[in-house]
Amino acid sequence: MAGSLKEIRTGRTFGLLFAVALCSFAAGDDAKISADSLRGHLSFIASDLLEGRNTPSRGLDLAAEYIAAQFRRAGLEPIGDDGYFQTATMSVREQNPQGFEMSVTAGGKTLRIEPDQAAILTEKRIEMDNVPIAIEPKDPAGKVVLVTGRPRADVTGAALVLYLAVNGTRPYVFDPLTARRPPLAAVVSSPDLADFLKGADDARITLHVEPFVERQVKVRNVAGVLRGSDPALRDTYVLLTAHYDHVGMRATGDDKIFNGANDDGSGTVSVIEIASAIAAMNPRPQRSIVFMTFFGEELGMVGSRYYARHPLVPLEKTVAHLNLEQLGRTDDSEGPQVGEAVVTGFDFSSMPQILVDAGKQVGVNIHNRPHSDQYFSQSDNLPLAEAGVPAHTLGVSFEFPDYHGVGDEWQKIDYANMAKIDRAVALGLLHLASEATPPKWDDSVEAAKKYVEAGKKLTGR
Repeated sequence: MAGSLKEIRTGRTFGLLFAVALCSFAAGDDAKISADSLRGHLSFIASDLLEGRNTPSRGLDLAAEYIAAQFRRAGLEPIGDDGYFQTATMSVREQNPQGFEMSVTAGGKTLRIEPDQAAILTEKRIEMDNVPIAIEPKDPAGKVVLVTGRPRADVTGAALVLYLAVNGTRPYVFDPLTARRPPLAAVVSSPDLADFLKGADDARITLHVEPFVERQVKVRNVAGVLRGSDPALRDTYVLLTAHYDHVGMRATGDDKIFNGANDDGSGTVSVIEIASAIAAMNPRPQRSIVFMTFFGEELGMVGSRYYARHPLVPLEKTVAHLNLEQLGRTDDSEGPQVGEAVVTGFDFSSMPQILVDAGKQVGVNIHNRPHSDQYFSQSDNLPLAEAGVPAHTLGVSFEFPDYHGVGDEWQKIDYANMAKIDRAVALGLLHLASEATPPKWDDSVEAAKKYVEAGKKLTGR
């Protein structure tokens, strides 16, 4: 690593800034990053009022307005096309409700699928009456195939593939200006269908559905910048992000709302809290810091991909990107994660070691876990990494009870621990925003080589 935190503390203006920040954060100064403040923010962001913050939705728009208000309160400069908002026009494909009929028979019984329990996006009208269903067959050619989990067999050549979802259905949202062609999607979210078909060898489907309907919507990334204090460095940038969307609502059940408190309300409110803490410092960091929350991560990183194509600050001047995911729950599937955090792509660049050193200052163990690199390509760091910017995601628990479930609520968050993690992130961010040598991709790591090449292309060196 070029320039440890100990070395940086002996520097000029930043040395004073870091010393003040270190004393404040290490002491757990609630005036800077507060567990109570995080709880207050998250109890709104993950409230039932926002109805799961689906992309697009009224709840997502309410969350965007709240985040913008907090950026305004912190004194960040708006850098979007509309104040704090970067507005994107997206296309939304939805199931045509006209004349929809779907039912499944098995064992002499019939289960009716309601229109809001399906998302069948077909380009041509489908008319099937009493057609046999094959459940993940070895030879799918010409058959109606039902996939009840992650596909375990090739479904190429099937007449129709139905995916059984447990967490509701959503429309297909995509950027109409990209070349990616949206796939045919056929998703069923009936909570009873899996049990209904268990052990059945005579399942048949009746399905009548019209071609999809398509409309355009406006959705927004939320962004503000804290301008750097150094005339030579203020036109270079560090990016701190999280996604503020979640998966919306399901059609049935006593609790229909996927509140998404940990995923990723925790990251969203951490961006807000860290922005407020750093903006209050005097002097400011030397580089400029962009604080941003993305829409549409749950739909395939739609918002961050949009940003990578339409950056609000030059990507070639963006020296680092840190994305925050799932910082609030400590009840991980592999055991409690109190005072622990993980960085994806741990060996891909020199940035993780900067975060490790920052964590040590406040008693947080930031480290690698054997399977954490698989998440590098599953969060909003990826589009920036593919563009060449050193970009990683930091999280506490990637697998936890209620993941994408209706039980992921704000009352289950460990706010004291999240505040501690945020203090470590803030110190790492201050290091990245200093005159220290920016992080670099490691070309000795095979999995990082494509990002190394993208970085060379981006910066010309």
